Amino acid sequence: MKFVLISVLLAMLVIDLKAQEIIPLYHGDIPGAKPTPATYVEHTEMRNNGTLNVTKVSVPTMTVFIAPKEIATGTAVIICPGGGYSALAFSHEGTDVAKRFNAIGVTAFVLKYRLPSDEIMFDKTYGPLQDAQQAIYLVRKNAKKYGIKTNRIGIMGFSAGGHFASTLVAHYNDLKISNPEKINLRPNFAALIYPVISFEESVHTGTMKNLLGPNPADSLKHYFSANENVNKKTPPVFFVHAKDDKTVPYENSVLMNAALKQHHIDTDIYLYEKGGHGFGLINKTSDVDWFNLLANWLKKEKF
Repeated sequence: MKFVLISVLLAMLVIDLKAQEIIPLYHGDIPGAKPTPATYVEHTEMRNNGTLNVTKVSVPTMTVFIAPKEIATGTAVIICPGGGYSALAFSHEGTDVAKRFNAIGVTAFVLKYRLPSDEIMFDKTYGPLQDAQQAIYLVRKNAKKYGIKTNRIGIMGFSAGGHFASTLVAHYNDLKISNPEKINLRPNFAALIYPVISFEESVHTGTMKNLLGPNPADSLKHYFSANENVNKKTPPVFFVHAKDDKTVPYENSVLMNAALKQHHIDTDIYLYEKGGHGFGLINKTSDVDWFNLLANWLKKEKF
């Protein structure tokens, strides 16, 4: 009976996703990609808690959730699910969040990005940054088509997806893709939810190992620590983290928040006392709805 229920839920989620437009991140060759081995097959799994998990992504896409016309604000956000760079928590840190954004008039793009792997990439280190840059390139290039404004496009990430997003925040100018139109790849804002930030302090070793390998050079650890790469042009950022997060210490958010303040960048942070890691939209230990706090912050920042 349990297997049947999981199968039904998975089918419902698949049908729901098919109702949305899914666009490929690249047309033609994917930069830095090797031919995908026959054994490297994308896999979607429904977990026991009802969340959708995706692994072995070799063909990145974005699922589009357009805000209803009657409430559309012209703002858009690219959502990057977490999963330690080994999987993507695609529903509770992706599509569920996109629907909340639609309800406040924000168009959302759920990014199914490539997971760093020597099997499918010549240099897995920069594959995620390529996908992040390509995502904002596509969204900004097609802003008119989706009814959004080019100066109101943000990026959001959870856990390792937060690291993914923070890398774009820090290195949008370090071009890793083809950009013949010279489109600005800087996100206008970011929301980082229990993010991995630093590979030098309070490190989540699994995320770092999956991206950089077992013994990364200090220069790479520094490059991929967003708090060490903030400058006066870094976009404003909103953070959420729980103080009892034993997977990704909340100091990650605190470090980045402090670096932004040091450079006089608008930033806000909400720290739950409890909640652990991976709670998605709902922290069951608190009555505070962090998404409402984020919505208010976006209004304050005029997004």
